[in-house]
Amino acid sequence: MKANSGSSGKGTGQETEGVTDLQDKSSERSNRLSLVYAAIIIVLATVSARSVNNMISTSLPFLAKYTFSFSNVLVGVLSAALNISTFVVTSFINPHLRSTTRRKVFIIATAIMPVTLLLYYLSTPFSLWPVSILSGLAIGIIFPNIITSATLHHDHIVQMRLLAIYSLSLSLSLVIGPSIETWLLTFLTYRQIFLPFMFISLIGFAVSPFIKFPALKREVSGRKALGNRGLHTSILSITVYNVPFAAITSFLVIFAVEKFSVSSASAYSVFIYFFLTSFIARLTMAIKPFTSLFLPMLISAMITILGLSLIPFMSSFLYFVLIMALLGIPHGTIFPMSSMLIARGTTPAERNVANSYFLAYNNSLFIIVPVIFGYLSITAGFTVSFLVISVSAVVSTALMVMSYFRNRDLFSRHVAARTE
Repeated sequence: MKANSGSSGKGTGQETEGVTDLQDKSSERSNRLSLVYAAIIIVLATVSARSVNNMISTSLPFLAKYTFSFSNVLVGVLSAALNISTFVVTSFINPHLRSTTRRKVFIIATAIMPVTLLLYYLSTPFSLWPVSILSGLAIGIIFPNIITSATLHHDHIVQMRLLAIYSLSLSLSLVIGPSIETWLLTFLTYRQIFLPFMFISLIGFAVSPFIKFPALKREVSGRKALGNRGLHTSILSITVYNVPFAAITSFLVIFAVEKFSVSSASAYSVFIYFFLTSFIARLTMAIKPFTSLFLPMLISAMITILGLSLIPFMSSFLYFVLIMALLGIPHGTIFPMSSMLIARGTTPAERNVANSYFLAYNNSLFIIVPVIFGYLSITAGFTVSFLVISVSAVVSTALMVMSYFRNRDLFSRHVAARTE
């Protein structure tokens, strides 16, 4: 009897272990499918939103100037109105909305985007202003909620991978969108170009109900998150690169034409190499995410300082292209790492408002920096202008290093994801 009992108990134990193994494998398979599902949704939503946003920001000046004969000043003011409306939403509206309300507003915003594209096609010199403001408001809702969605997984390695995929999708959008637009403009007008992008924006609307929002009864709202150390550290980190990038975006082509006497097409082609290395860097991070962030962040900062310092002294266009390709590396790495600092330093209840203020800060840089850099380029020349933003990168790097010594846990390889 004892023998039978022991044999029976052993068999039961083996069966229990077998069931547990099957459950573990099933759970692991479920987690993988969940990750793939989340990645697909984030990619579709991001590529749709960023492609359309980039098309609007780059085509709107041409529509205003060459279809409606706006002056350069009015074109600048119109572009500023678009960016300012986005800034207002990311700073003062999105941070104060509850998760359930924000989800509804997010879906409405994705539905507004194809409508605004149709309105751009039907626009007049007067309606162009409210349509631009409306599209800016929608953009201000869409982006912070996509990036927050990418940070809601409890595993910080998965968070880093999803943030890298989100950033990779941004880079992919800057390849897909301009390529489509370049081809379409061979047979469409600046007014007609808005219509085909309606179909791309509809992809974003279709997947919007599947974007993940925090399942919380209460979230931190408004200015309460301004004291968060994760937000402070991420802002210091992103400043290292986004101050130079805001200047490069606006004046790279002009500088290359004036410095090397190349055609505008050749000058613009530099962005291909710049975004290609950025894309490769983000793809690498998506495949193998960084766990310890400080050393990669410091290396990216040093590449930025080196590249910016060399730009005004380049003697040939080829060397300039190589330097810009080099600068694509920190462009690809710093944004996802800065986003990860927010994820590590905030709970899900704080994350939406922190991401909103983070993107609002970035938006403000792209409003302010081009004006300052443009003024310096006129009064002191491009050499001084690039050296000034090189110094700003040095200062930002020094502040980031100081922040590291105060917040080592945020940069650490062993940091635990905050879930409460």
